[in-house]
Amino acid sequence: MSLLQRGEEAKWVFSASGCRWLGAAGSLAVAVGGWAAGTLPVRGGWGLWEPRGSSLTVAGAVLAYLGLTLLVAAWWRYGVLLARGVRERVIATLALWTVPLLLAPPLYSADVYSYVAQGAMVLEGHDVYGGGPSVLGPGDLGADAAASVGGHWTDTPAPYGPVFLLLAEVVVKATGGAVVPAVLGMRLIALGALALIVRAVRGLGGGPGGRDGALWLAALNPLLLIHVVGGMHNDGLMIGLMLSGVLLAVRGRWVLGCVLVGLAMMVKSPAAVALLFIGVLVARRDGGGARGVVKGLVLPGLVAAGVAVGATLAAGTGFGWLRTQSVAGAIHTALSVTSDLGLGLGLLVADDPDPVKGVVQKLGLVVAVGVILALAWRSWRGVLDPVLGLGLSLVALVALSPMVQPWYLLWGTVVVAAVAWRSRVGQVLVVLSAALVYETAPSGRTPWYGFVVAGVVLAVGLVWMRRERWPGAVPDDAGTARGADPVGRGA
Repeated sequence: MSLLQRGEEAKWVFSASGCRWLGAAGSLAVAVGGWAAGTLPVRGGWGLWEPRGSSLTVAGAVLAYLGLTLLVAAWWRYGVLLARGVRERVIATLALWTVPLLLAPPLYSADVYSYVAQGAMVLEGHDVYGGGPSVLGPGDLGADAAASVGGHWTDTPAPYGPVFLLLAEVVVKATGGAVVPAVLGMRLIALGALALIVRAVRGLGGGPGGRDGALWLAALNPLLLIHVVGGMHNDGLMIGLMLSGVLLAVRGRWVLGCVLVGLAMMVKSPAAVALLFIGVLVARRDGGGARGVVKGLVLPGLVAAGVAVGATLAAGTGFGWLRTQSVAGAIHTALSVTSDLGLGLGLLVADDPDPVKGVVQKLGLVVAVGVILALAWRSWRGVLDPVLGLGLSLVALVALSPMVQPWYLLWGTVVVAAVAWRSRVGQVLVVLSAALVYETAPSGRTPWYGFVVAGVVLAVGLVWMRRERWPGAVPDDAGTARGADPVGRGA
């Protein structure tokens, strides 16, 4: 092979088309590796999703890690090309990267088994907010899924709202609770969430740099692909409903927007932060006076509260979700800065570190609320795009929460991508997304080497940020025109 031919091949690999196919190959490798090393069920795998022996499991894990690295590298290069003004078929790329994951077993998390078990609990008449999946007996629907639920979640009540539990109940009823079809049913919900995200991001326009880059950071993001499509986390549905509601509010249809945000809250509660920024949009549309401020502060909350009450009554699960919102915070995760700091201080100053840890966690939430209010104030004054303010608020909430999982970063990342993907903060979120995909193994465990690889990627990304600021990068207050005239696009 001549040097010229080799040069042409290298050029193609680093082109947008090459990145598309390289990412597809990486996604396929993740899926194939997952058949041996994914989060396989304890029983009920129908001979499809079954342990294959230690050697094959190791080989599958290696293949999945190599595939993930190809996917991350292709995604990163693809984004650089988009930032340089290359026009691309991003939706076609998204399809190519998504399809290999559709029939794979659960990847990077066992949470989907909890979802199926909780849906079975609702169908069987158990109090899903009073106990965990362990209440399901051998003869109950969803018993096989319950047996596959990860350790401490077995006895943990559901921290999710009734809308999501109702969807899980429908899946269990349609599939008879059999693990394989039930998991694939939950993946259909995840695909619906992805479609909502794509539509909302396209509708919000992406800010300077356009829709292609926004979809790249929001939907093509490997963190979203492996944890929403591969792992079927309901965070995707929360984000999709929330951002769809924000899009409607930006277009002037704030009541219907608050209805969608209310539904998002009934999947996972952090979506409630969006109500504050929809309130900012409402207040500014009303002229920014005292009447507008009161309207913005009160009415979105009332609409969402009405949706929450109606959804709870329709689902028949009761209002136990009000008391289970903090159950996840009792589980220590290494990515929570406040939990790590609280535990460290507690070990230094007390025999029992838990009280000190609890205080630090609460202080972190207080600081997060302060940051959110400050961002809302800047948005109301017209200094900051309210949608960008929402994205930054969700990032701050995750950073200061008592429990943090890698995919929580998507809460704010998708929103920021929708209006300011080319900003400096967007570039930071690129680096964090690329690093956090390595924190969890395909089996759902969090091995030490995952943190090491994540640290290496983070370091490389920070060096990249110093050396290559995206061409035409915009300020982090991008989109203030929307803040000054937030709903001038009509209904």
